[in-house]
Amino acid sequence: MNLTISGHQLEVTDALRNYARVKAQRLTDNQDKVLDAHMILGTEKLAQYAEATVNLRGKTLFAKAEGQDVYAAIDGLIDKLDRQLVRHKERAGDHRGADHFEH
Repeated sequence: MNLTISGHQLEVTDALRNYARVKAQRLTDNQDKVLDAHMILGTEKLAQYAEATVNLRGKTLFAKAEGQDVYAAIDGLIDKLDRQLVRHKERAGDHRGADHFEH
């Protein structure tokens, strides 16, 4: 998976970039259809946030999460995207299996 990480009013340090890459690896562990992802890390007033757009074959997912710090926001973001990927995978499986059970 090709992952690009950028900052919005926030400097993306090497430690932050490595943390995001390790966490994002979880998205490809159970889903081989992830083509690429773009993650934006930033700060708004007192909140830290992370948002990402993930491109799959034929679908685009988006999620945004806020946290006490950027690391917590990344954790929340990956959790949200993971749930979306699982839901997408289940729906794709439901559509394929539907033809076999209709009479």
